[in-house]
Amino acid sequence: MSDERCAFILAGTGSGCGKTTVTLGLLNALQQRGKRVQPFKVGPDYLDTTWHTALTGVPSRNLDSFMLPAATLNALFNQQMQTAQIAVIEGVMGLYDGYGTDPNYCSTAALAKQLGVPVILLVDGKAVSTSIAATVMGFQHFDSRLRIAGVIVNRVNSDSHYQLLKHAIEHYCGIPALGYVPVTPEVVLPERHLGLVTARESHIDTRPWRDFAARIEQTLDIDRLLSLSALATLPPGEWPPLPAADAGKGLTLALADDEAFNFYYPDNLQLLENSGVKIVRFSPLHDASLPECQMLWLGGGYPELHARALAENTSMLASVRAAHQRGVAIYAECGGLMYLGTRLRDLEGNVHSLANVIPGDSQMGKRLTRFGYCEATACQPTLLADEGETLRGHEFHYSDFTPKQAAVMDCQKSRDGKILSQWQGGWQVGNTYASYLHIHFAQRPEMLHRWISAARSAG
Repeated sequence: MSDERCAFILAGTGSGCGKTTVTLGLLNALQQRGKRVQPFKVGPDYLDTTWHTALTGVPSRNLDSFMLPAATLNALFNQQMQTAQIAVIEGVMGLYDGYGTDPNYCSTAALAKQLGVPVILLVDGKAVSTSIAATVMGFQHFDSRLRIAGVIVNRVNSDSHYQLLKHAIEHYCGIPALGYVPVTPEVVLPERHLGLVTARESHIDTRPWRDFAARIEQTLDIDRLLSLSALATLPPGEWPPLPAADAGKGLTLALADDEAFNFYYPDNLQLLENSGVKIVRFSPLHDASLPECQMLWLGGGYPELHARALAENTSMLASVRAAHQRGVAIYAECGGLMYLGTRLRDLEGNVHSLANVIPGDSQMGKRLTRFGYCEATACQPTLLADEGETLRGHEFHYSDFTPKQAAVMDCQKSRDGKILSQWQGGWQVGNTYASYLHIHFAQRPEMLHRWISAARSAG
């Protein structure tokens, strides 16, 4: 193919159909062809993107229609496509699964139409023959405005079986079958309670993935896939007003980045750096103290798996407390909230003393405490939002936090126009703010202005 720009969304019939594995195989195969790929993930997921990034060396970007206005999301997509030849976008759940029952709200299908990119549908070929055409036809006719450009069949171990499936799809559905993906036991994505194990924890052996890419080069028609995915124009997009390039000049942000804390959207970090903030990474697990800083960010992750080591690193806990006491502008999300709390009780009943910056205790559970998109409206001025301002984000946690002071955010979860639940969350102590909510700064760049301003006022 030529060097024209291409983009496609790999969508599935449902969760667990193999989207991440096949996405990783395609990314590897395209890179082995010398192509500049840009991985994306539909929705807020942190874990799939870590695998995209680890196996390509290219930071994967989230395209989240709940947190980001359409114009902003398109601008983010367009920005990354300036240096990429091919966008490989992994869908979320099933093709038409969004937030609630509206297939045009936060679904993979809705995003494909918004970006103007074709869908490649991944279907399961195990233990099926002509019936596979009925599955494909159902997805085709559910939304006539959506362009499903081709089909890939997963879990097929013989060419003769695939030829039967290919004939059924092309004869009854009139769209091309682009090949199949064989069962490959040596390529496995490990999982735990929050989903996939992060790529950085897995000490990835890239050889099986290279072999997998070489194998699917033989079973997929990648040339035709790319010819069907030519991107003639980029979607209309516009960034909201962003902080000036020197807004954060002279400020240093200490970023917790190790096995316990590593859930960050690359776009959030880029927005901070573009505003002049210097980011220095550190490890709450392994380092003795914080780097010199005026801002501190403790992101999400798995502090519960490292609670003993975090508690035993008393010099780092003391350093974080001292930073809080001198007014460093501290922001913590989810796992970071747990770390800033007083104690953490793990699943074995062991209690670990932590930073005690946000008075309260965390308790790990065996079931999700809260999951999904929600909105949080500030009841008072906070580090990121003024009173009355609303932030959109998502929560996904097995722990519960019992605070010893009043929360500062009114939170609610709605679906299909109905409020499902309401609660209070988010805690502000001095210049420190922590909550369970994961957010994308591009939805409201004023958050960065507030954080930077708080850091300067404390200095």
